[in-house]
Amino acid sequence: MTLTLIDSATATARILDAPPESRDDLVREMWQPMAGMYHFIPGGPDLAAVHRQSFGFDADADDDDGIDQLRDGLNALIAAEAWRRVETALHDSVAVLEASVPDLTVPDLTVLLVLGDPTNRHFIDEVQGLSGFGGISGYISLTLWPTPQVLDRLEAIAVHELHHNVRYSPGGVVWNPATVTVGEHVVSEGLADVFATELYGDAGYTHFVAEKTRTDDAVLAKVASGLDITGMQDFAAWVLGDATARLFGSTPVGLPTGAGYAAGARIVEAYRDATGRSAAEAVRVSASEILATALPRLGLVNPSTT
Repeated sequence: MTLTLIDSATATARILDAPPESRDDLVREMWQPMAGMYHFIPGGPDLAAVHRQSFGFDADADDDDGIDQLRDGLNALIAAEAWRRVETALHDSVAVLEASVPDLTVPDLTVLLVLGDPTNRHFIDEVQGLSGFGGISGYISLTLWPTPQVLDRLEAIAVHELHHNVRYSPGGVVWNPATVTVGEHVVSEGLADVFATELYGDAGYTHFVAEKTRTDDAVLAKVASGLDITGMQDFAAWVLGDATARLFGSTPVGLPTGAGYAAGARIVEAYRDATGRSAAEAVRVSASEILATALPRLGLVNPSTT
């Protein structure tokens, strides 16, 4: 496995120092090594738009205070050695996965760590400075604002996305946007969080999920009631919660932020307790198998069997 960590620290400093009219092109240049992540879009997307939609820093900021705040954020990531820590964590967690699953092939990875937008209230208040994506084989993007929690969890954040990447790489689980279920998404988030806890303890749990949400049986039951729903248009509500559903224009279902992560972790831990298989060992186990084992142990009915 070859790991390419884009030097986005240098690229971001260059963008912030450039005149406003030049910044979008420099953002596109920073994101260009990630273009293959969007191979399914004819002609590819505008990478400057991808940056904005991923909660990336506001490259159009034209006031000194805004630019200074972004420079401070970048400097905090640099001081925390974020790029080195992410790279080390990914190499270490690849070794764990390869030792856990015979004949596992981890794809070559291109990784982009992006400074987030501190003026985006949803990004800061609701998901607390974290947006990551690792579901396309060979690519991981991490958009971060350096809060103390984010800096404390850098390694766990990175390996969470790695688990997704390996799960959905060739030879693993196939994610078909038209037929994939809420259950698959919930299980995948649970596996990724539990994998991170196996390496980093409680820091592995995604930090924008409230402790109450993690232990609330009503949240677990509500998420379980939607596990058979298909089609990605509804996933924001069931996995990320009502606030994210509203942001993306889908219908809320009465769930707090990160409900699917909380339910997923409980489901995966019940599966692990029943089988003795770690989240690393289960990286490519089907959601249906995990749910069939875990839900009865949690006192829940599998909607697929009713």
